[in-house]
Amino acid sequence: MSRSHRFIALLLLFALTPAPGQSPGAARQARKSAATPARPREDVERFRARVEKILAGERPAAERESSTPGGERRVFAASPAAGHWGVLVVDAATGETLYSLNADSYFTPASNTKLFTTALALARLGPEHRFRTTLESRARPDGHGRLLGDLVLVGRGDPNLSNRRFPYEKEEEREGSAERVLAQLADALAQQGVKQIEGNIVADDSFFSAERYPSGWAVDDMTEGYGAPVSALSVNDNTLQIEVRPGAGEGERAWFSVEPWAEFYTIVNETQTAPAGGQRRVWAEREPGSRTVFLRGSIPVAGERVRINLAVEEPAEHAAALLRRLLDARGVRIYGRSLADHNPLRAMESRNVLAEHLSGPLKDAVRLINKVSQNLHTEMLLRAVGVQTAGGGDLETSLRVARQFQEAIGIAPGDTLLFDGSGLSRRNLITPRAAVTLLRWAAQQPWAEVYRDSLPVAAQDGTLAERMRDSAAAGRVQAKTGTLGNVNALSGFAETKQGALLVFSLFANSHNLRRGARILDEICIALVEELGPAPPARPATPRR
Repeated sequence: MSRSHRFIALLLLFALTPAPGQSPGAARQARKSAATPARPREDVERFRARVEKILAGERPAAERESSTPGGERRVFAASPAAGHWGVLVVDAATGETLYSLNADSYFTPASNTKLFTTALALARLGPEHRFRTTLESRARPDGHGRLLGDLVLVGRGDPNLSNRRFPYEKEEEREGSAERVLAQLADALAQQGVKQIEGNIVADDSFFSAERYPSGWAVDDMTEGYGAPVSALSVNDNTLQIEVRPGAGEGERAWFSVEPWAEFYTIVNETQTAPAGGQRRVWAEREPGSRTVFLRGSIPVAGERVRINLAVEEPAEHAAALLRRLLDARGVRIYGRSLADHNPLRAMESRNVLAEHLSGPLKDAVRLINKVSQNLHTEMLLRAVGVQTAGGGDLETSLRVARQFQEAIGIAPGDTLLFDGSGLSRRNLITPRAAVTLLRWAAQQPWAEVYRDSLPVAAQDGTLAERMRDSAAAGRVQAKTGTLGNVNALSGFAETKQGALLVFSLFANSHNLRRGARILDEICIALVEELGPAPPARPATPRR
């Protein structure tokens, strides 16, 4: 039997065991009455000793200091003991706690927050849920190819209006141009004989409330692709891909290109071509609210190109400008402007659907999210659940639905304090026990295999592709990573060398270490190598 089939068989066996507590009271009672073996298990004691040694370990002298580019000396903590660590390891089949350290303390979860949001989306929307994006108008084209009135692009939360190829396998794959889906909609309209639009090109993203940035997101993130603003109409992840290449000779202005291009931003290129072997550092700057982007830095002659992922601050407005350019390229003359509509009342007007795009199934979106840790897509799923289950696409309603879901599956009130769906908020707090409770519950759902398979696999794919290589944990750990400044997290499932299936949650906060992720990896390797299945129960001694 292959390793993956063994893993599935273990999950099926686990699914036959009682579920985690289904009420907050039951969850609290479970904490008080967790199963404890009569005698300490040797494997558990070995694991405990290894974890304590890992968390007390001294760092090599070379890792204790570094210098900034300006020469300033920066001193790092000499030991993991200086940080705040949380560890909870549970036997999936029995629910026995094998190791616990600060399991009921708060930690900043970073992208481990995505575990909660993707489970919520699978539970409330279903793995086969699809998103619909349409081109609409109050009028239909007349016999002369004229569209009298506005052409409206309506977004309903599809996170993948891009050129990604699905399903995700070992890495992200692209097919065609970045605006491929919008181009297909433009083709469909042109094929209907539309030659002239006597109105505006309007991008309607009112399916979600106009709340682009959740509380706790840093201003430093606003221009980065991973911090792209939230909108119900998100084309190409609300980002621009800027590529910078060296000029022909030293001192010349570097070359650049931008995809997708909609003449929405003004690019001011100040990058210089440096001597061969010179500094290769290029960056983009954009002030909040500005449509001027400055490219700065240097790139050496014949050096490798630099790619920058720049967030688009006004997603719907940019989508409208992009659609206008695509229609113009297809010979459609437009007499109005390109603009956005964030008003949900106008979205209720009766309109004719002229073209539509249906997304792939939700399970594909979840797989991409967890494999590569896609922030924007997670935020869109959270709000889509709010719309579908509570009638509101605002963040407050969506977070309330998420809290109700968590309590319903046995997570005690207060064990999670979440301000977004992706984990980019620095205000989020959860306990390791909350993460383990979620994972144990998810492993017993009809979509358990979809959920588990969405998690990165150690040394194989996603954000774990380069971690735990050449170790016993390679291929045996499926877990979600989480990374912010001075924060690392890793929670998921592990199949040990002895055939046990474990659920675990590991957090490192305030560790001030360059190797925080490696320490969590060392703990994962230890649990795979040391821990086995629960020993068989002893037969009861007959009374005499």
